[in-house]
Amino acid sequence: MYKTTRYLVSAALISAPVVASAGGFSLNEQSASAMGVANAGAAANPENATTVFFNPAGMSQLEGNNLSFGAAILNIDAELDRPTGSATGAAGAPVDGSSGGDFAPLAVLPNLYMTYEVNDSVDVGFGIHAPYGLSADYDNDFVGRYFADKTELTAIAFTPSIALNDGNGFSMGFGANLIYAEGRLSKFQDYSQNYQQAQASGYGGPAFEEGYFDVEGDDIAMTFTFGLLWEVSDRTQFGLTAQTGTELELEGEATLTNVPVPQIGAGGLNMAFTNLEEDARVPLEIPESISVGARHQLTDSVTLLAGATWAKWSRFVALDIESREQNGAISSGVGAQDKYGRPGMIGHVSENWNDTWQANVGVIWQASPAWAFKAGYAYDQTPVDEHYRTARIPSDDRQWLTLGTQYADAGSGWTVDVAAGVLLFDDVDVDEREYTVDDEPIANAARFQGTYELDAWGASVQVSKQF
Repeated sequence: MYKTTRYLVSAALISAPVVASAGGFSLNEQSASAMGVANAGAAANPENATTVFFNPAGMSQLEGNNLSFGAAILNIDAELDRPTGSATGAAGAPVDGSSGGDFAPLAVLPNLYMTYEVNDSVDVGFGIHAPYGLSADYDNDFVGRYFADKTELTAIAFTPSIALNDGNGFSMGFGANLIYAEGRLSKFQDYSQNYQQAQASGYGGPAFEEGYFDVEGDDIAMTFTFGLLWEVSDRTQFGLTAQTGTELELEGEATLTNVPVPQIGAGGLNMAFTNLEEDARVPLEIPESISVGARHQLTDSVTLLAGATWAKWSRFVALDIESREQNGAISSGVGAQDKYGRPGMIGHVSENWNDTWQANVGVIWQASPAWAFKAGYAYDQTPVDEHYRTARIPSDDRQWLTLGTQYADAGSGWTVDVAAGVLLFDDVDVDEREYTVDDEPIANAARFQGTYELDAWGASVQVSKQF
């Protein structure tokens, strides 16, 4: 049967590197003021309007009306170690190719948040930000091109929020996240097994050229956020925030080029080549999450922060490309449903992700009324199961070290935050194969193996104003 594709879809406001800077395809880069302490205690430390994202209950502790806007850049140097990289086609022959180059492009992630004080008990807010992200672009001669080429995926979240407080140090907040996501994924198509089958049937023509699979889709979905903030004393407070999960149904069109079509003529078996199109759908799971945070003012000038986040990434069992047509050209014409073991399938990737924890600590030194200096550390688990790593997500646990500074002009109400950090990774081994929907290996020789070398840095700037 003819081969189909493997698929991954995720989200970002401006596509973020495929080795995202938080667990799964979540993005940490939402605020320069929080980035300075590696997001430590963000659920309990409402410095400015970015609390709309981290804990909407924090709006109750902001004075007056507030505006925060900024952008982060994230640069990941991610490349296959070529001596270790190898692949075989479906028919078992070695695949020639390169390391694919640095496949993770520079990402720019803007954000904007605002809050409005309705009265002493009620505050409302709004945010625009990028909660998730993945992006990759290998060179066309990448040795693993039959498993991955381009991943160009974008998303934007609009977040209206409200906070209520009792006037005695306790507040709660609610938010809705309206997420628009769109994605594109492509890979080269291996027809070596089809050529082998054609030869066995009497075809004597030249070998088949590669094809190309490309799919695009978009959708809108909603999640909800709930937050609590408790001021235990003048120096200590705790925060908690929880977010619901959802499923995006990315709907669009899939295309497959250069598909060999057998033709029987007077001279025997010949081949024509055609392009196929089909309406497709890709369900994408967004996980539930819970974050806790603590802030303690150790001295008049030193504040300690700590926090942790749990995310239910085990929702993400598989990435399926499903047909939206009856007897579609690709799903029925190239034997995909027989290959993956379910009717109406265009493609399938077994993921079997795991739930994750992120833990972080940070410190703020208020050197003067205007200047503060920050440092932070986070340890972030990857949800990717090591037995199901792919060329699209060569991910492993990572550590995050950050530094930041803040300048606040009390007279004007303007504050500027600048932060930078590095991500530390171990080398990541990938051994990718094709599986059925029951996680059984498909009976062909398609395989990609290699070790990835990863390192990354990020920086962020943010301007805030209190009115």
